[in-house]
Amino acid sequence: MTGISTGSIGGGSIGDRAPAALAEPQRRVGGRWIAAFAAAWLGVWMAQLAPFQQLLPLQVERQVGATPWQDSVLAFGVISGIAGACAIVAYPLTGALSDRTTSRFGRRKPWIAAGALLFAVSLVALGLQSGLVGIGVCWSLAIIGFCVMTAALTATISDQVPIGQRGTAAAFISAPQAVGIILGIVLVTFVFVGDVAGYAALAVLLLVLVVPFLLLAPDAPLPRAQRPRFTATAILEGMWVSPRRHPDFAWTLAGRILVNVGNALGTGLLLYFLEFGLHLSASAANDALLELVLVYMVFIVIASLVGGRLSDRIGRRKPFVIVAAILQAIAATLLGLVPVFEVALVGGALLGLGYGSFLAVDQALATQVLPDAADRGKDLGIMNIATAVPQALAPLLGALVVVGLGGFMTLFLLSGLATILGALVILPIRSVR
Repeated sequence: MTGISTGSIGGGSIGDRAPAALAEPQRRVGGRWIAAFAAAWLGVWMAQLAPFQQLLPLQVERQVGATPWQDSVLAFGVISGIAGACAIVAYPLTGALSDRTTSRFGRRKPWIAAGALLFAVSLVALGLQSGLVGIGVCWSLAIIGFCVMTAALTATISDQVPIGQRGTAAAFISAPQAVGIILGIVLVTFVFVGDVAGYAALAVLLLVLVVPFLLLAPDAPLPRAQRPRFTATAILEGMWVSPRRHPDFAWTLAGRILVNVGNALGTGLLLYFLEFGLHLSASAANDALLELVLVYMVFIVIASLVGGRLSDRIGRRKPFVIVAAILQAIAATLLGLVPVFEVALVGGALLGLGYGSFLAVDQALATQVLPDAADRGKDLGIMNIATAVPQALAPLLGALVVVGLGGFMTLFLLSGLATILGALVILPIRSVR
């Protein structure tokens, strides 16, 4: 392996005497760890993306009633936007608290378990709601649970996976995302039909799939003497990572925000695009969404697994991230300029290739620009905001664009512009090649 600079990876300043919880991992993780990690993420993505792509917008649409379709999009966008605001707080706060956890079960496992439980209970409650306020509250609680769980899960890469294996490990975050979308949609469309059955099934699967990781993955306890300052002031002050002192962290964060904004704008309103942009019937739009997501899934799995492993092998991160962003921009431009379903399938394939590679390799890159090992959870929580919040805000932003700025063509062109800008801001990163 050549070319991957350690920079300030995980806070190398702690030195050789660092406790196991803070030491830079050296031993490669095995197949059981990878399989349990992938299973946990499969449960996460089914529970988050199937509601977001199908159950939640249809549930909101039924509550809004027979009004112009734009009203449903706006209502869905407002609910998703409120949940996104919750994620802005939940991600870094949970990360900071897990960094300071001295449980005998480790720093991350208690938060993974608690987040999964909150996520699952909130989904079950969401299926019982019959008003927009209740839907909004329960979805926000579900997203908080999602953030609590995934902030801790993401930090385990920095805690347990050596640098030269992180692209491969991160691929098993993104590949299950694609599988989770299609599997979740199939389950709630053909097997567990209806809000109550659909949300409950996803909740149960989430809990079942996270158990192997909780049982099999190690999680070294943090000695109380090594715990960072545990005061409200210290936690709040730690939320600021100076771009001047840590420019590579800032550039990575900016690139992740822009690419994920672009991806979210391009995918957040797909059901509405198929029904109202391509003028398909409601049933035909649902079938087309399943087909489009299937194409997206196949290519995102291929790109994430191949891209993550290849970036580990050749010791490069930036070229993969930049090319991935450009592919997404091309896909969005095609959707905007040629709005027909056959072209949408091509766009879905390109989008899957680009986003799959980006998810895997950018996650590995992010773990290599963290300022301090003692704050891995908090810093990755900040990074995770750049993934979750654009997705949550995309329906609202997309609705405003579609309604006020020229329809779906403008939406997809803005998506492409954001991803191109995301590629450009990766270039100044110096500590990782």
